[in-house]
Amino acid sequence: MQEADNYISGEEMSRRLGISRAAVWKHIKKLKEEGYSILSVTNKGYRLRGGPDNISPERVSAMLDTGYIGRRIVHLNSVDSTNEEAKRRFDMPEGSLFIAETQQSGKGRLGRAWRSPRNGGIWMSLLLKPDISFSELPQITLAAGIAVCRAIGSGARIKWPNDIVIGSRKVCGILTEMAAEPDRINYVVCGIGINANIEQFPEELSQKATSIYNETGAKQDRDALTARVMNEFERVYEVFKSEGFGALSDEYSSECVTLGRRVQVIYRNKSVTGNAVMVDENGALIVETEDGRIAVTSGEVSVRGIYGYI
Repeated sequence: MQEADNYISGEEMSRRLGISRAAVWKHIKKLKEEGYSILSVTNKGYRLRGGPDNISPERVSAMLDTGYIGRRIVHLNSVDSTNEEAKRRFDMPEGSLFIAETQQSGKGRLGRAWRSPRNGGIWMSLLLKPDISFSELPQITLAAGIAVCRAIGSGARIKWPNDIVIGSRKVCGILTEMAAEPDRINYVVCGIGINANIEQFPEELSQKATSIYNETGAKQDRDALTARVMNEFERVYEVFKSEGFGALSDEYSSECVTLGRRVQVIYRNKSVTGNAVMVDENGALIVETEDGRIAVTSGEVSVRGIYGYI
């Protein structure tokens, strides 16, 4: 079925293709799921209005200036999650990029679901194989945050440790996972989900989530944005591997919207309130509380003025 001004009936397609009307309907449904815009009108039939606006690995590759990050691209129409796909293909070279048009089981920190609509965002994961200690693993998430902020621009900043926000709402989440043996890390998967062109969010997310399009009024070229993230990621990642997170901590701190704000922290199984004062050279969030300073390396951190915390 090709794009045309006229409609073509299900009966006519059935005759031409030699399949049943039910089979025609199933194929139409599948095409719609893959991003094709098909108008259905009773007594007239179907009309193709446009094809899917998919990521183009070829265009992404043409815009890369990296040595290895993003040089191998696995492009998927649909997947459970790009992180899981990267884990399944852990034997691929470092820097391999897994990117999907939609995820069926996208996830964020603490097992939360991550909404991944077709054509609205960039859902991708990088396979990494750094020679680092277990204590350094969370710093990859922080380094990735710097790269994404650079790539997005438009006032994007970092909410410690793994969210990118514009204003007071989330535009990107980063989830880093690993596979390891007792004495070494085998590989790391860094998942990045960017709300690029999503126009509407479910009511329960409308006060917490936004998109670059909603904030800027400009539709994003997803291929170009993907390439920018890859280019910036390699630059940041190389500094991290050679010099450690300490060499990036000043830039991270300058982009961290958490600092200087009142925060609530789930710390050692209790809720603690204080002022976020710095991110140290190891990537820990230093919070000044009534009982002194604490170094937060993991857990839930709510920031006053971000995501509705008042």
